[in-house]
Amino acid sequence: MPHVAALFRYPIKGFTPEPRDELVVQADGRIEGDRVLAFRFADAAEPQERDGDDYWPKSHGLSLMEFPTLARLRMAFDDATGTVRLSDGERTLIEAGLDDAGRRALEEVTATFLAGTSDSRRLEGSGKLPLRLVGDGRTSRFQDRPRGYVSLHGAASVAAVDAAVDAPVDDRRFRSNIVISGTEAWAELRWAGRVQVGDVVFEVQRPIGRCAAIMANPDSGERDARLLRVLTSTFAQAEPTLGILLLPAGGSAGSIRVGDEVAIVAS
Repeated sequence: MPHVAALFRYPIKGFTPEPRDELVVQADGRIEGDRVLAFRFADAAEPQERDGDDYWPKSHGLSLMEFPTLARLRMAFDDATGTVRLSDGERTLIEAGLDDAGRRALEEVTATFLAGTSDSRRLEGSGKLPLRLVGDGRTSRFQDRPRGYVSLHGAASVAAVDAAVDAPVDDRRFRSNIVISGTEAWAELRWAGRVQVGDVVFEVQRPIGRCAAIMANPDSGERDARLLRVLTSTFAQAEPTLGILLLPAGGSAGSIRVGDEVAIVAS
């Protein structure tokens, strides 16, 4: 029986995943605590409203697509205290809160880190610096898509990609909220209608088209695998695709947990 193998949320857009035993799916189709903070470029606008939902294009701030070395940073976020800790390997770079002083310190440390990497040139353009840490640490609003969406992929699909390349490929590259086991590779791409995960019934929306973010090694931050080309050539995809987007059916909300069963309930 298909089941949930792992769950992730991403408190700071573009930064490392936070493994969770349980995720809360909100009625608006977003995960509680997911993408609640983002580093905005100096001249970028705040999230825009589109069809009643926030919209935050990758081009407005730091993202793995443009700054792969961000994958090197390890992020921990304490919801209760609003404290962010950033580490480079075993070395803690900063631990600070979300008050004005804490935000300025987090902005400075992140910019300094990037300045010492191969991505430094990407901050040289007009309007990039100073970075600004935006978000209240509670409201999920910095997704790439106006509706937000919950993302899911099968572990077997990632294993198939891993077997096709020399570089190590694991679930972290694809930054999904839900990873499932017990299905064949690519089976999730054929799902339609409704699927139930734990307490929540979702409407399947569409496959996830992938960008250059998946080429970044989640440990080293180096682009070590041409995965976009692999998806289209080795797996004969018209567009590089892995995983699917979901929305809770009828605006329902609830919790999903590692080990929960996954079932197709309608086509």
